[in-house]
Amino acid sequence: MVEIYLRFVYVLSRGMQVVSGCGLVFMMLLTTSDVVLRVFGRPIIGTYEIVSFTGAVVVGFALPVTSWLRGHIFVDFFYRKLPVFYQKLFNAATRLLALLFFAFLGWNLWRMASSMVRSGEVSLTLKLPFYPVAYAIGLIAFIECLVLVADCLKISRGEYE
Repeated sequence: MVEIYLRFVYVLSRGMQVVSGCGLVFMMLLTTSDVVLRVFGRPIIGTYEIVSFTGAVVVGFALPVTSWLRGHIFVDFFYRKLPVFYQKLFNAATRLLALLFFAFLGWNLWRMASSMVRSGEVSLTLKLPFYPVAYAIGLIAFIECLVLVADCLKISRGEYE
């Protein structure tokens, strides 16, 4: 059962990485097109807004796979001096704290997005609604919780030193 869960979280994280990569390519193409078209006096209206929204998606959707691969910044100067038991304890404790943080973040982003739906908040130029991005990043926070639970399972199995 644990293997199925770990596989599911890994596949989900990799799928989100694909979405993030596509968003990054879209941002580059849009920005390049806007710069080229400005030379001809035909800028793309709302490029700043679209790139801002897409940037949030790119960063957010890359988070779960980064955590899965342990690609984040890790300062291990003092950590490596601890006995192995305390290193595992430290790993588990930080994952549990992060789990609480991301659950709280996801819950608050969903509340904020619901508030945006009710208020009808939109961007200035293109009048794009903000709530889809807030819901998406909230969902990412909950998926990050799944990754952190998977991390705790891997730690308990001895997969991290």
